[in-house]
Order: sequence, then structure tokens, then C-alpha cells
Amino acid sequence: MNDLVFYYPEGHKAHYEPGHPERPDRVEVIRESLQKAGWWDDYPHLESISLSPELLSSIHTPEYLATLEAACRQGVHLDADTYTTPDSWRLAHNAAGGAVTVAVSVWEGKSKKGLALTRPPGHHATSNRGMGFCLLNNIAIAAEYLITGGGDNAAHARRLAIVDIDLHHGNGTQDIFWNRGDVLYISTHQSPFYPGTGALGETGAGRGEGLTANFPLPPGTGDLGFQAFMDELILPILDQFSPQMLLISIGFDPHWRDPLGHLMLSAQGFGGLIRSLVKFADRNCEGRIALFLEGGYDLDAGAACLQAAVAALLDVEWQDYLGPSPRPEGKSWISVLREAHNIWGI
Repeated sequence: MNDLVFYYPEGHKAHYEPGHPERPDRVEVIRESLQKAGWWDDYPHLESISLSPELLSSIHTPEYLATLEAACRQGVHLDADTYTTPDSWRLAHNAAGGAVTVAVSVWEGKSKKGLALTRPPGHHATSNRGMGFCLLNNIAIAAEYLITGGGDNAAHARRLAIVDIDLHHGNGTQDIFWNRGDVLYISTHQSPFYPGTGALGETGAGRGEGLTANFPLPPGTGDLGFQAFMDELILPILDQFSPQMLLISIGFDPHWRDPLGHLMLSAQGFGGLIRSLVKFADRNCEGRIALFLEGGYDLDAGAACLQAAVAALLDVEWQDYLGPSPRPEGKSWISVLREAHNIWGI
């Protein structure tokens, strides 16, 4: 069994728009940082698999998939923020297929942990719309593959948990699993902020009632605030649901250097959150945990946070060379924490 497996999105540089914050450098700087740390070449790199139309249409509507394919063919925007190129259709499929291969490797016990550098990112892509730089919802497709078994005879997952640690709420992932009873979705995100969803009271519906947990954080939350939400709410909610595997959407834009946000998390703090989730998975999920790349737009912060995350996956020490936020942490997160406790009764 491999201690860790990677997915790298070969050819992803062809998905590019000059001046756009979602750019190829995000992944390349991460890859270089892992090479410098001595981790990149020591672990297997998995290939993407082809995704069946049935799998894709179980997550995204056929109408949206047709719209996306046509947009990519022409290289036009889906909205003001979300670009495509003639290569984006193929690369979006590759990213989602890479997410699947990493998830399956961990689920089947071929690897202890997994990291997929999924680009284009995915957590804003709803069932019927691409937005927020996202085309296909990579983590949702990976979860669905595990639940359905991908059409083969492998053991299917019955309960999966997705934890989304990003500056922005993963409205697409929430939308896709809103009425589902087999996937728990948890998100931490800055509020008020794009895309305007992810309020505390958004908790799912139907069979999914109580299986969406949103924690909208105020600017300045910092390491202490994030870890408080992890220890007092996220881990207890995971414990109640008892998932068989953790799938983690990771964005580095909560970092204090990121130009788009103000959550003031450090790379050390980010690594601490991942370590908490790794320990939970080791105790409760036979160690099954995989990470999938979402946002993060300061290159140095992305490199540091990714190193911290890999150190957590490998359970090795790591020194935060960027240091803590130069601005003091706010305390307004305490009132949000109290309100969240009231809602969840934990």
C-alpha cells in the first residue's frame, strides 16, 4: 500500500486566460514546492480515467453538459468570471477523472491518503451551471463514483463526508447533495462573500435534512477561530454521521496573504485543520482521506499551505516559513460559533 498518491493535471496550462487569477501557475508552484520538499517524486502519480456519460449526467444535467461542451468549443465565458478555451472540455474531464482515480485508490486501500491537484477547480459548479472559475464538480463526481461503484462490482460507499475548507462557499457541491442522505457536506467560508450562499440555516432538505453544515466565518477569523470550529462542531458532526471516507475540498484562499479574502488563516493553521481530519479518518474511516484542489490565488501561500497539508497526510513535522498573519485575529467568530452550537445542539 502506498502512503500517498498524487494526481497532476497533465496539459492543464492550455486552460488559461491572461490576467485571470485562476491560472496555471497555481498548480505549477505547488508542484515545485513539493519537489523541493522531497515529496513529489517519492509517491505514485495516478492517471485520469475516462468518465461515462451516465456518471457525468448523474451530477450535472445533460443540458448543462451540452452547454459547457459548446462553450468550450468556442472558447467563450460561461459568466463574467468563468472562462473556457477549446481545450477546457477535455481538461475538465481529465480533472474530474483524476479526482476519481485518487478517491478510488484510497477507498480500495491501494493508498493510505490521496491528493488530487484538480484544475479546473469544481466546487462552485452546480448541477446545471458552471460558475466561480469552475466547470465540472470534481469532488462530487468522485463521491458519486464511489457510491455507485462506477458500474463495476467493487464495494460501494454508503456514507461519505465532504469537508470544504475554502474562502468561498462550495454552493455547487451543496446544491448537488442537498437532498441526499448518503453524503454529508460541511463548509467553512468567509461571509458575507461570493457566491452569497452558505448561511448557518442552510442544512439540507428531504433525505438530506441535517446533512449540510455551513459555517460562515467573519473576516479575521484566523487560526484560533478555524480550529475552534473544527474541534467544537465539524469533528462532532462527522462523528455523528460516521462516514466511511473523508473527501476534502481544499482552497488556500483563507490564507492571510490571499488577495481575495480576509480570513487570516496561516499555513500552519491550515495544516492543523488537515491534521485534525487525518486523525479523525485514522480513528473512524480506516484512514481513508483524500484532498482535492479548489481555490487559492497567492502563489506563495498556495505552496506553503499545500506543503502543510502533505505534511499532515504523511504525519511529519513542518515549519511554516511564511509565519502567522501580521494582523491580529478578530473575535467576532465567537458569536457565530455560539449560534452554530445552538443550531446543531452540540
